[in-house]
Amino acid sequence: MGYSYDENNIFAKILRGEIPNKTVLETAHSLAFEDISPAAPVHVLIIPKGPYVSVDHFADEATDEEIIDYTRAIGEVCKITGVQPSSGGTGFRSIANTGSDAIQEVPHFHTHIIGGRNLGRMISQA
Repeated sequence: MGYSYDENNIFAKILRGEIPNKTVLETAHSLAFEDISPAAPVHVLIIPKGPYVSVDHFADEATDEEIIDYTRAIGEVCKITGVQPSSGGTGFRSIANTGSDAIQEVPHFHTHIIGGRNLGRMISQA
């Protein structure tokens, strides 16, 4: 089954400038911005500028240049926000939800960088 990208999803509208955002970082192939409903003091979303639905779609079809840019953008966001342990931060969580079981709310691949406090366990043991 192929991937079907919705050109009217909220991140596509942000990329087109139809919806404002609080940009943290913009590169040739990626955009990072503050989450509008943060789960922690630091909560930044990083999205590729290309029309990718999920991490597997991105891994399968993005160019090497897009993948490198995106990965480096994540690292730079961690530096900018001060969560990177090698720069004195106390850590962060990197999350990319995919599909209905993971409750992916926006059908555009994105990674959450969440930190700035102790986040507890990621998934309950129940």
